[in-house]
Amino acid sequence: MSQNILEVTGLEKHFGGVHVTCDIHFAMQEGEQSAIIGPNGAGKSTFMNLLTGYHRPDAGKVVFAGREITGMPPHKVVRRGISRAFQVSSIFGRMTVSENVRAAVQAQMRATFRLFASARTLGAGETERMLALCGLEGKRDLVAGELAQGDKKRLELAIALAGKPRLLLLDEPTAGMSIDEARSTMELVDRLNQELKLTVLFTEHDMGIVFNHARKLTLLHRGEIILQGTPEEVRANETAQKVYLGEHRT
Repeated sequence: MSQNILEVTGLEKHFGGVHVTCDIHFAMQEGEQSAIIGPNGAGKSTFMNLLTGYHRPDAGKVVFAGREITGMPPHKVVRRGISRAFQVSSIFGRMTVSENVRAAVQAQMRATFRLFASARTLGAGETERMLALCGLEGKRDLVAGELAQGDKKRLELAIALAGKPRLLLLDEPTAGMSIDEARSTMELVDRLNQELKLTVLFTEHDMGIVFNHARKLTLLHRGEIILQGTPEEVRANETAQKVYLGEHRT
């Protein structure tokens, strides 16, 4: 039986007098692929920010792979094995696809500041592996900023994977994509989950994506978890229909 790779207990965050997350208890098993859903302002992004160190919690604890990471700065969270791809693209638009990935690979190797002569080849093999894994081999020399939205997301995934994560967090992975791009992107996510045994947690407003690609759902509402279960259980739940799913086609 799989063990929990992530355990969150009593997590809280408030900004001023507003509680954005309230007493969150959450866990994931290694190899799981799950989604967090909820209306705008439910606290989804804040929760991910707390997991990755972009916000410090006001209360509670985050344990990853058996070690507490509560309030740890983002770069140290990455070193522990958690990578994140954001909704808004974070690629270097003027660099090539290959250069973007190689920079991430070298950062993971802690070799960014080696001599320039060696930097051109340092991590080349791992860079090629990431490009192949994400289907970008034929686009390695293209300027990243000129890629189609779906390819930009593939590049973000390659950059995130360069950190050799055990847990991958995806914030609205299909935002701004065509139907075909969204399907292709989520098929890639499924493959990474299955072939690499990568644990995946994503947020998404498209309920078609959620129900087709998550095996467990967590519904956040006003900073609180009000329901957790399989897609079938959440779809059939009256509370879920009332607070969120009624607004979406499922």
